Amino acid sequence: MEQRQDAEWPELVHKLPPRGNVTALLLKRASASRASGEWNDDDYDVLADGAVVGRILKVRAAPVGTPRMWTLGYGHHKDRTPTHGYEATREAAMAAFAKSWRREEF
Repeated sequence: MEQRQDAEWPELVHKLPPRGNVTALLLKRASASRASGEWNDDDYDVLADGAVVGRILKVRAAPVGTPRMWTLGYGHHKDRTPTHGYEATREAAMAAFAKSWRREEF
């Protein structure tokens, strides 16, 4: 996972490089991705080819030790399981999201 922040993408937090014929996934702060509402610093959109395809956020109601929830966006569930989950860290949530997105075995 590559950490990146530059003048072109100042709101970009992480990038998972492409694998096979699947494009790179970008993790972008929700406050930079969505203009409406007030977003927590622990709320991120996951983008593929510039479109929001999911979300990773820190939630209060989660299994013990796994406060980061990841979820595929509505309309992006087809042939992908699981469609959501909980992880201990943002990085682990991004990796789990990527496995589901790329239809890899869990």
